[in-house]
Amino acid sequence: MAGHSRPKGGVASLAYDPAIHALLSSPTKAWMPGTRPGMTNESAEPEARYGPFDVVVVPFPYADRLAEKRRPALVISNRKLAVHGLIWVAMITSADNEAWSSDVAITDLKRAGLPAPSVVRVAKIACIKPGRIDRRVGRLDKAAARMVGQKLRGFLGPI
Repeated sequence: MAGHSRPKGGVASLAYDPAIHALLSSPTKAWMPGTRPGMTNESAEPEARYGPFDVVVVPFPYADRLAEKRRPALVISNRKLAVHGLIWVAMITSADNEAWSSDVAITDLKRAGLPAPSVVRVAKIACIKPGRIDRRVGRLDKAAARMVGQKLRGFLGPI
C-alpha cells in the first residue's frame, strides 16, 4: 500500500515510508536526544532577566549520559556572558543526597523558592541558552551566595 512502510521481520522500516521521510526533511528545528518537542525552543523572555544567584528551573544535563532532568539550578554567570547568548548554572540537589565537599547549603528555602532542604552542587555546572530556562523560582541568600562564589573561585583558581 502506498505511503506505508514494508515490514522487515515484523518491524516497520523508515527507509520505505515516503510520508515519514517528508516529515523528517522538513525545515523545522531538529530535536536533540533526550528532548521532546518544545524543549529546545527559545523563550520569548529577555536574557537579562536572569542574574547571578537567581534560582531557576532548567533541563539540567547528566554528567554520565546523554539525558537531562528538569530541576532547580543556580545562575552563576553575570550578564556579561549573556551577550554570547549563554548562561552558566550550577546544579541544585536534595540535601538528603551524599554530600560533596564543595556543596553549599541553602538555608533560606523560602527565598530560594525551594520546597525541601537543598544544596548547590558547585562542582556540577552547565552552559545553557537562556530560552531553556523554564522559570525563575527565587534567589539565593547573601551568605550562601558568598560561599558559592568562594567555592567557584577555588575551582577556577589561577589558570
